Amino acid sequence: MAVKNFILDTNVILHDSNCIYSFKKNNVIIPMVVLEEIDKFKKGDELKNFQARHFTRVVDDLYSNVDFKKGANLGVDRGTLRIIAGNDDSTSVIKKYFLEDIVDHRILALAYNLINTDKLENVIVVSKDINLRMKAKSLGIPAEDYTTGQVESVEELYKGKKIVEDVNAELVDRFYKENEIDAHDPAIAQLKFVSNEYAVLKSQQNSVLVRFDAITNKFRKIDKRFAYGIKPRNSEQMFSMDALLDNNIPIVALSGKAGTGKTLLALACALELRADYKQIYLARPIIPLSNKDIGYLPGDIKSKLNPYMQPLWDNLKVIKNQFGESDKEAQKIQELVDSAKLVIEPLAYIRGRTLDKIYFIVDEAQNLTPHEIKTIITRVGEKTKIIFTGDPYQIDTPYLDSKSNGLSYLIDKFAGQKLFAHITLEKGERSELAELASNLL
Repeated sequence: MAVKNFILDTNVILHDSNCIYSFKKNNVIIPMVVLEEIDKFKKGDELKNFQARHFTRVVDDLYSNVDFKKGANLGVDRGTLRIIAGNDDSTSVIKKYFLEDIVDHRILALAYNLINTDKLENVIVVSKDINLRMKAKSLGIPAEDYTTGQVESVEELYKGKKIVEDVNAELVDRFYKENEIDAHDPAIAQLKFVSNEYAVLKSQQNSVLVRFDAITNKFRKIDKRFAYGIKPRNSEQMFSMDALLDNNIPIVALSGKAGTGKTLLALACALELRADYKQIYLARPIIPLSNKDIGYLPGDIKSKLNPYMQPLWDNLKVIKNQFGESDKEAQKIQELVDSAKLVIEPLAYIRGRTLDKIYFIVDEAQNLTPHEIKTIITRVGEKTKIIFTGDPYQIDTPYLDSKSNGLSYLIDKFAGQKLFAHITLEKGERSELAELASNLL
């Protein structure tokens, strides 16, 4: 098979700082303008800034003691990394085909010249930017998305729950009498479940909610539980609360459209279990409005960040409103906030902290890359429980989609693991109007 030459766009590197190792025996080319753009992202505390700094260190290590023009070897059974500045022909290509001299067009000009002037074969531009890929193809330059970490199909993604029809009525009755049944029991052995998968078992007369616990190898009946005044309204929410309240499941993912109760349930369960953890962290990635940096917003840093964190405070207010102002439960919430036992901050601010014995909720996780999800999980210490919530179809960043975002990646890779539980919530509970809008608009 002929060796390919992949030219990387900046957004690929910010998506995955180890991306240069994802192309097997093929060669990787970094345009000089991409390095210049990466340099602009090195300062800051957002995850993309950490990605930029890590990539710079990786390239620096690879190019130590090697001939810059020949490039750097990427390792055993891998190709070569080359950094190419381009030449004077680039300007003429840009003027011929484009109105502006910008980074995207310089990347395409480099690719165009490598193909048409240098006669380099099998040149492919790799970008998370759909428009850049379309421009490349219009110039006869092969282009593709960076697919490392993508799931094959979001529709077929593990949902963490299912409905089993026509179950023997005696089996359902046994669950109500015994609460749990061994998976080897002939009455239930034919049911095939993965670890921590939930189900509604339906007979002609009755139904029961269960979870398969692979550690004990038993099916356990799920009972309706309340968490700090919040009551589950459907079976999906009952499944979610069961996973959220179980300290033996250290990582939980809740996915679903707006209004299904993902964040509210996670926060209520965190408050219910507050005595088991040193702190409760609620965090979400900052996605600037209209792709503008938060620096353009008026006020100090707290004022700039408030709009991004407000949905988390709103959920906390919903829980507080279950009680009167003088009730001890409402006062306890305020005490937790005042003493920094309950912290609501941007995800970038959490980075670097010790995550031991923390109930850690990451909201809007669909706006994280697979690499960012991995970075967060690998920082989790002893006795920490981490919750990821989000909607894979509600992406707010231009370089992710339903298949390439970190939440979908996490669900796909962790499905069936004993330490993991996932529920896809599909029934909206915010209001009848909100449910209608979510389904129709």
